[in-house]
Amino acid sequence: MDKTELLLQEFTDAYGAPGHEAEIAKIMRNHLEPVADSITYDKLGSIIAEKKGTSADPKIMIAGHMDEVAFIVSSFTKEGFIKFLPLGGWWGHVALAQRVIILTSKGPVLGVIGSTAPHLLTMKERKQVVNVEDMFIDVGSKTNYDIRKKLGVKVGDVILPYSPFTIMNHKKMYLAKAFDDRIGCAAIVEVMQKLNRARHPNTIFGIGTVQEEVGLRGAGTAAFKCDPDVAIVLDVGPAKDTPGMKGENEEKLGAGAAIFVYDAGLIPNAKLKQLVVDTAEKNKIPYCLVTLQRGATDAGRIHMIRQGVPSICIAVNTRYIHGHTSVIYRDDYLNVIKLVTALIKRLDRKTVDGLTKPV
Repeated sequence: MDKTELLLQEFTDAYGAPGHEAEIAKIMRNHLEPVADSITYDKLGSIIAEKKGTSADPKIMIAGHMDEVAFIVSSFTKEGFIKFLPLGGWWGHVALAQRVIILTSKGPVLGVIGSTAPHLLTMKERKQVVNVEDMFIDVGSKTNYDIRKKLGVKVGDVILPYSPFTIMNHKKMYLAKAFDDRIGCAAIVEVMQKLNRARHPNTIFGIGTVQEEVGLRGAGTAAFKCDPDVAIVLDVGPAKDTPGMKGENEEKLGAGAAIFVYDAGLIPNAKLKQLVVDTAEKNKIPYCLVTLQRGATDAGRIHMIRQGVPSICIAVNTRYIHGHTSVIYRDDYLNVIKLVTALIKRLDRKTVDGLTKPV
């Protein structure tokens, strides 16, 4: 594997449930310390790497969230099965029969989310989606096996999907858990590494936020701490290029950097949006314009901090997000890095001031 693949593997194979992102923050710190002037944290745990360019301002925030959709142990059955609750948005169908890792004080415990054999289901049951609250995890126990004493599993332990990073048959197609949003964390590392060797007329804050999947929480506290003039959020967008999807399928793997023009939490600053598009076209970087009717990114919280922050989300189209495995195309990821790097080089004081001037 090359440098980019190793970086994506490191980020996606690591575990970081909402509220438990320390392992991801450590990875980010290891990669950002050589290129940052300082590393600090907000009081929720978001990591903030600051790098000054040729000017102290404007302040440009690039953010990706460190947490992934996960579960949390809620109770146990007398037979030794684990009941659990979701951390983030899950659809029941994608959770059944999947392998998971429970992080306990005694170490990781492998389990599988139980599913009933189709032979035992009625026709009505086969058509229903099982609620996560009604599921259970099987860790290989039998009657009267006390998994709390034997394995150290406790209420409140977090549960993560088990899905190692894999290069697929097409060598630019990657499969892993947690591309949402370790792909943003990895892109921040690569952008700041590139800008360490280039001039930029601003100060950059590369930020890994916490608890995005449970309400965009870390984005607000991190933005309040660094008080940015512009925010660029790096995330994933749901690809629409698989069978059964409706529309023109512009949001597909291979379409380039996905520029969000609307989601449920943000209508981006119009001038910033146009600047992003102009930058992509000027630098011949493939891109597509996308909308998301349901769901939002950290940009939805950041743009309302203090007096308001011109914000936009630039994403990587990704198949099967909010599940145990997702798929990306390498060139889309690299084009996001190219676009964000080129954009930051254009965000000088005059340009940023113009984003909020009346027409």
